[in-house]
Amino acid sequence: MSERRRVLVGVVGVLLVLAVISGGFVTGALITDYDNLGTLTRVISLVQKHYLETAEPADMIDGAIKGVVDSLGDPYSIYMPPKMYQELTEQVRGSFGGIGILVGQNEEHIVVVKPIKDTPAYNEGLKAGDIIFKIDGKDTKDMDMDSAVNMMRGPVGTEVKLTVYRKSDNKMHDFIISREIIRVPTVEGEILQDTDIAYVSIVQFSLNTAVELQKTLSDLGVSIKEQNSGKVKGIILDLRGNPGGELEAAVKVADMFVPEGPIVYITYRSAEEETYEADNRYLNLPLVVLVDGNSASASEIVAGAIKDTQAGTLVGTKTFGKGVVQSLYELQNNAGLKLTTGKYLTPNRNDINKKGIEPHIEMEQAEDVETDVQLEKAIQIIEQKTK
Repeated sequence: MSERRRVLVGVVGVLLVLAVISGGFVTGALITDYDNLGTLTRVISLVQKHYLETAEPADMIDGAIKGVVDSLGDPYSIYMPPKMYQELTEQVRGSFGGIGILVGQNEEHIVVVKPIKDTPAYNEGLKAGDIIFKIDGKDTKDMDMDSAVNMMRGPVGTEVKLTVYRKSDNKMHDFIISREIIRVPTVEGEILQDTDIAYVSIVQFSLNTAVELQKTLSDLGVSIKEQNSGKVKGIILDLRGNPGGELEAAVKVADMFVPEGPIVYITYRSAEEETYEADNRYLNLPLVVLVDGNSASASEIVAGAIKDTQAGTLVGTKTFGKGVVQSLYELQNNAGLKLTTGKYLTPNRNDINKKGIEPHIEMEQAEDVETDVQLEKAIQIIEQKTK
């Protein structure tokens, strides 16, 4: 039985038990075979009969499913009600309603990784590094990232209030931000001033990222077919603050930069290992990759492949260390399940989960320094390689 089928069958089993109870019938066979499900059915029955207030069966079912997933103790596995699941799929497609920030997570709270240019959050003055303490008055301490993102989205024209702590002035700030349709370009690029170096930034990995990257590089005079045209002598790939995204997108991006061979291995508990490989066509130009502690997941697949194949030099700070893969499953009630189903290994079979990737050159970027010292170091490296 496939992993997807196995998950769906498990969820359907719980739903069937709850549906039977809501109709007033409890089957002895189910309780005999599954003692814990019998306890669950007993609790549901007692709530329906004796709880002071009326309890909605649909709410109890949602709560039971969420409890199953929460019991895994995995911060990346989550049950998503229909609205949350719809918004996540919209984000993966690269267009959604919201305020326009990329977020990450520290030990306790949600953190602004990057406000997207020309979005409501950017225009209202949110900054990278702002720690979100409250969303519409609700404390975000220990809140999972998907729930926080879901709270910040809503109908276009409505407002959300964020209370954030800013380290630079050691103060709390309140922002009231109107939601808009957010269309996220995932790739930006330019030829750096007074150089022949192409600078490319990827803010997240969506279904469109590889195509966007190809177009951006082409516009800058870089292509796999004509890479020796002399227009560009090196590439800086900026993955700082990139929280990840689509596995397939990361593989396609890595394929543009690394030589023929493995890009990433995906291992599973009960399925055969998968290997994603690069072909023999790639941009064989001096390459520097910028990374930091918010470079996670799909970003680490790209960075890990480049480091292990010696296709480029990593500059910055150790990456986040999210080396597990989630699968999305659509459930019968239009809800969704995001479930950790695999672990990925770099081409040298390094497991970076909860460890991160160490850059070749460790270099901090101080918050109060206007000069981008990491970018300057990247330029210096390419200049040295092309003398």
